[in-house]
Amino acid sequence: MAMAEQKNDKPQRPTPAPRQRGGWLSKIAPGVRGAFAKRETPENLWVKCPETGEMIYRPDLEAALWVTPSGHHMRIGAAQRLSITFDDGKYEPIVAPVAPDDPLKFTGDKPYADQLKAARKAHNQQDAMAIGYGHIQGQPAVVVVQNFLFLGGSLGVGAGEAFIKAAQEAVKRQVPFVIFTASGGARMQEGTLSLMQMARTTLAVNEVKAAGLPYVVVLTDPTTGGVLASYAMLGDVHLAEPNATIGFSGRRVIEQTIRETLPAAFQKSEFLVERGMVDKVATRAEMPAVLASILKTLMMGRERLPSAA
Repeated sequence: MAMAEQKNDKPQRPTPAPRQRGGWLSKIAPGVRGAFAKRETPENLWVKCPETGEMIYRPDLEAALWVTPSGHHMRIGAAQRLSITFDDGKYEPIVAPVAPDDPLKFTGDKPYADQLKAARKAHNQQDAMAIGYGHIQGQPAVVVVQNFLFLGGSLGVGAGEAFIKAAQEAVKRQVPFVIFTASGGARMQEGTLSLMQMARTTLAVNEVKAAGLPYVVVLTDPTTGGVLASYAMLGDVHLAEPNATIGFSGRRVIEQTIRETLPAAFQKSEFLVERGMVDKVATRAEMPAVLASILKTLMMGRERLPSAA
């Protein structure tokens, strides 16, 4: 009992005061911590180069048009492409007709309808193609951009409708038609309906050419499958970004079929220039000037309709 009483008589340590949030910076400069809230710091401030693995400061990469120091042209979205192509980033968006969603009620690992919904929310566009009308260094043109980030830029009914609408607008306005391709091919979730777009887009290209208007294709990474087998190879002029993969079947499939090892640069844009499949390779920064020069030359001597001015 005496021992217990002695223990109870031992002085108690004072309870420490609650720690102030914000530390020393909040004490000397109240409010500073709130000005640098964590939510205002971008999570992706550094971007890894897919080619070299180098970490690149995002603002620097954006200023370089998403071209890394090694020269690798990263894939970009439709809005970015239209913005860097047209003068001062200004253009008139053209809305494509709305196509039926999930016509075959396709379900694989994930329902196709859910895939469409997620892609539309992520990229703020109806389908894999976006259309704009504006001027490229003073030259008017209708430009359609295939967004590889939207379900691999695959060609389905929605993309087919957008392409046809863009071609019709070019004829209506009497201006050149330009497309930036980027696709893994036809959209398997739409089966034969997707393959039908190859014929429909080819007929739309024929209408542009019948009107005496230029059709210029810019091949970006990657352009493959049914897209390459249709409108991507029907241009009056074919341009390409550096080191873009351009081909119908994949390299591995071809090697297994012919049982030979293909050249290291096989299906790359520079390789295809040497063999006449592509007319010129131009960097992303050079592309507007190259396009403007080609469009001006191809439209030389042609009178535009008053309604298209």
